[in-house]
Amino acid sequence: MSSFVTEVLAHSGRLEKEDLGTRIGRLTRRVEEIKGEVCSMINKKYNEFLPSMQSAQDLVTQVDELCGDIDLLKSRVESEVRTVQQDLHVSIAEFTQLRQQLERDTVVLSMLKQLQEFSTAIEEYNCALSEKKYVAAAQHLKKAQNCLKLLKSRKGFELQIFKSLSVELTIQKQNMLYHLGEEWQKLASWRLATSKVSSLESALQTELHLCTEPSQKEDETPSPPITSVLLAFALVGELHTKLKSFSQLLLKYIIRPLVSYPSLHALIDTRPDTVVFRFESVATDLEHSSPPEVFTKIRLVLEVLQKHLLDLPLGDDLEDEKVSKIVLAEIVGDMIWEDMSECLIKDCLVYSIPTNSSKLEQYEEVIQSTEEFENALKGMRFLKGDTTDLLKYARNINSHFANKKCQDVIVAARNLMTSEIHNTVKISPESKIALPELPAPDEGNKLKMQKASKSLHNEMMNLDTENKLGEHSFSLPTCRISESVEKLMELAYQTLLEATTSSDQCAIQLFYSVRNIFHLFHDVVPTYHKENLQKLPQLAAIHHNNCMYIAHHLLTLGHQFKLHLAPVLCDGTTTFVDLVPGFRRLGTECFLAQMRAQKGELLERLSSARNFSNMDDEENYSAASRAVRQVLHQLKRLGVVWQDVLPVNIYCKAMGTLLNTAIAEIIGRITALEDISTQDGDRLYSLCRTIVEEGPQVFTPLPEEKENKKFQEEVPVYVPKWMSFKELMLLLQASLQEIGDRWADGKGPLATAFSSGEVKALIRALFQNTERRAAALAKIK
Repeated sequence: MSSFVTEVLAHSGRLEKEDLGTRIGRLTRRVEEIKGEVCSMINKKYNEFLPSMQSAQDLVTQVDELCGDIDLLKSRVESEVRTVQQDLHVSIAEFTQLRQQLERDTVVLSMLKQLQEFSTAIEEYNCALSEKKYVAAAQHLKKAQNCLKLLKSRKGFELQIFKSLSVELTIQKQNMLYHLGEEWQKLASWRLATSKVSSLESALQTELHLCTEPSQKEDETPSPPITSVLLAFALVGELHTKLKSFSQLLLKYIIRPLVSYPSLHALIDTRPDTVVFRFESVATDLEHSSPPEVFTKIRLVLEVLQKHLLDLPLGDDLEDEKVSKIVLAEIVGDMIWEDMSECLIKDCLVYSIPTNSSKLEQYEEVIQSTEEFENALKGMRFLKGDTTDLLKYARNINSHFANKKCQDVIVAARNLMTSEIHNTVKISPESKIALPELPAPDEGNKLKMQKASKSLHNEMMNLDTENKLGEHSFSLPTCRISESVEKLMELAYQTLLEATTSSDQCAIQLFYSVRNIFHLFHDVVPTYHKENLQKLPQLAAIHHNNCMYIAHHLLTLGHQFKLHLAPVLCDGTTTFVDLVPGFRRLGTECFLAQMRAQKGELLERLSSARNFSNMDDEENYSAASRAVRQVLHQLKRLGVVWQDVLPVNIYCKAMGTLLNTAIAEIIGRITALEDISTQDGDRLYSLCRTIVEEGPQVFTPLPEEKENKKFQEEVPVYVPKWMSFKELMLLLQASLQEIGDRWADGKGPLATAFSSGEVKALIRALFQNTERRAAALAKIK
């Protein structure tokens, strides 16, 4: 029987030479024949050689002849081999070409079979789709997709028909998705309000209708069960997309409203073929629902969904392992859990965090309900894993309590700082912040306190009675502060008191929150109230008092709580003393800026007095008189707005400084005059007398008029230039003799008030150049 290659070559009409195997066999036999001839020849020669060998020369001759014969035979063999090799190469080339042709024919045949399978799959798909057999249709569509995928994988066969088949497959897939979408809308129907979703009224209009049994109408093709629709979605690779859309609606229109509105409750209406989800509103005074209540509401909804939708078996009898292992509840859980847990934290759990450390123990109920809620979701296969962010958040209550408490403290503090400053309360040395008694320190700290108390008692016993300090030696003087600042300090004390009963971590956060309050005050108040502090003297004074009041409490605030806070805070860090200089500077700078502004106004008013020259001119005298009246009016107005606000000593120093500024300016202007006539002197004296008579009246630090007399009598204490001003008045009316007597060789009151040069200049301005004036001038040295 001829070989397969021989038959193929013969069938194709291309084999004209002998069979390759035959040629090789013939060549092999020829080689063997040659070998036999060579051997025979050698034997023959050898046999001939032995008897006839007579000498060495004959032997060499015969050997040479034998070698020549061998070379001749070798050449003949090589020639035959080359001929065979050439024939072999030609045969191999022809064989390779025929094999490639056979492979191409095989591929074409395979492609034709796949095209036939694609066409059959599309026809069966259309038939199944028309009968609403969606699972079968999806399987046929997937088979057609696999056929097209194999066709496209053939290299070297990029045919135009493949593009047409791809377009056709896409159209058919979209057609099926359209039909599946229509069925899905019947099986899971949403009825939503047209208004905004965020309102309670919109939530009450929301409904979800879930069809559990297909409708059976005589004039219609029976609807497929929900299982077949979901399985068909899975087979065409669109299940996740469809469930994601459903999950987003579930989260937005059912779960979020249940978390956000305490009055909202889910109603589950179970019918023979449908389950309806809707809401009802139950009146409540709660602003936010408790976590256990919210968990119960959500759990009810998810249990019903899991029973009628998400626990359906998918593809148990299918060969596709990916589809058969799909768990709908896990898919939905993965899609909504992150957003749902974030919603539960931000809109529910965060509001359940206690505002007082005494209520932290009650929070254990919330932690337990959170854990039960997650376990229930794991039982329904909505959740995977051990611990989630929701449970971690609930268990980390100490940190959340501290964060919330600190945030509330800072927010409350900032609200107080941005409230009105002018609402004031009066404080006195007896004023104290009402706080509950601090808990007793532990044994170690108690021993320290006893030793310190005993040491202090011994030191006090060694003091003489006359060296003891007064009861209110270190008390803040009576003044007015902003009501908001008093509340701010109460907030600081209450927060530190809360820290004494909190965990170490919470105590540390609360302590530094109190420090942050004062840092915030330093930054916010001067900026927020900047314009009013610059324009309104009363507010500047109140702000000054506020800063001094805070600084006064900061001196001892840390010491009061040192032994009652966490051990880590008892190493010297529990102090606020470092903030005291900053607050004192803050209050002082603001008040000094106001003082500079008032001084500027006083000097501006006196600048209109025309240097108090030529007082015999009515216009000049009127201008000077008006300037003096305006100065006194400004000082009296300041006295009124600062009265009962500033501490008495600060009030008197401030008014004395301003009055001194005005008097010093008037003294400077008058002493600079080169000529003062008698009428000028009289009128200048009249102006000065007005100031001397009315100036003390600006010292009214207390509301009770009779109590202000002692401060008005002490004007020279607060106004350094007051005595100099009175000496100037005397000079304006005195004779040369009286001037000389008050000078008293540089030892009199006039010498205390003015220098010799100033007195000589006034004498020259007041008196004509006479011998008496010259004599008087000579005495002024």
